[in-house]
Amino acid sequence: MILVTGGAGYIGSHFVLSLIEKGKDVIVFDSLELGHIEIIDTLKKIGNLKFIQGNLKNLDDIRGVFLSNKIESVVHFAAYSQVAESVINPQKYYYNNVYGTLNLLNAMLEFGVKKIVFSSTAATYGEPEYSPIDENHPQNPINPYGNSKLMIEKILDDYDKAYNMRSVRLRYFNVAGADSKFRIGEWHEPETHLIPNVLKSTSDKVFKLYGTDYDTVDGTCVRDYINVEDLADAHIKALEYLDAGGTTNFFNLGTKEGNSVKEVFALCEKVKGAQIPLEICSRRAGDPAKLVADNAKAKNELGWIPNKTLEDSIRSAAYWERAKFH
Repeated sequence: MILVTGGAGYIGSHFVLSLIEKGKDVIVFDSLELGHIEIIDTLKKIGNLKFIQGNLKNLDDIRGVFLSNKIESVVHFAAYSQVAESVINPQKYYYNNVYGTLNLLNAMLEFGVKKIVFSSTAATYGEPEYSPIDENHPQNPINPYGNSKLMIEKILDDYDKAYNMRSVRLRYFNVAGADSKFRIGEWHEPETHLIPNVLKSTSDKVFKLYGTDYDTVDGTCVRDYINVEDLADAHIKALEYLDAGGTTNFFNLGTKEGNSVKEVFALCEKVKGAQIPLEICSRRAGDPAKLVADNAKAKNELGWIPNKTLEDSIRSAAYWERAKFH
């Protein structure tokens, strides 16, 4: 049985959907602070899923899951992930992300579970020294969110050496899109990601574009947008890698292709078939000009190939946005 923490959230739920469509037995552990019970209800209609509400900050909550279920491996998504909030309230991020993960790892040790796939982030790299960014790039986070994820990566290294707990850390770049059958999708409150915010922009809610003077193709920030279904597939392959005896490892997940904010905006207008109101604003502090992944390692060692285009991601996100409450 596979335990998925944070499986009621955006990326976790798409991974759970992939698992249950493959006939796997899955337990989702989620506090529902950021996840949604409606997503769990949808997933339960599709496949074999057990849901347990609890919080990783409470060791008894997570111990109870291992006590009453035969867990073979863990995929760990549960975390706070808002960069700006982490700067304002680092205590919240270190307590939840690091302490919560320690509780999870300690429960795994107690019950002899030695395989974990960890949802990490490109934020562990900090300001890019070169592009595209490969796994050898220095890890120097510039915010508490990135620091919390890097701390966990280091803890996983130490747990491997001391306890033979094998892990795969997957460092995401910018995740986009929804289930291609529009059953689940991105649902954050508040929403901070670019594509849903462009799609939600109306005559009453103008989209704000921050900075047009970067050293990029059109002056706006360039990011690597990875489709959430492709991302879920990478987690499946990471689990298979560990099941086959793979050693502790880490991989970038991206497309190796960057798209500027203006390019994303134009594709959103194309998909919506309408003009989207736009306001040009000055740069935000801390936005690097370009963040693009070198994904060769994941391709070579996991056999993972991203298949979806940015337009695929935007199209599915737009359909999901319309379908969400109907």
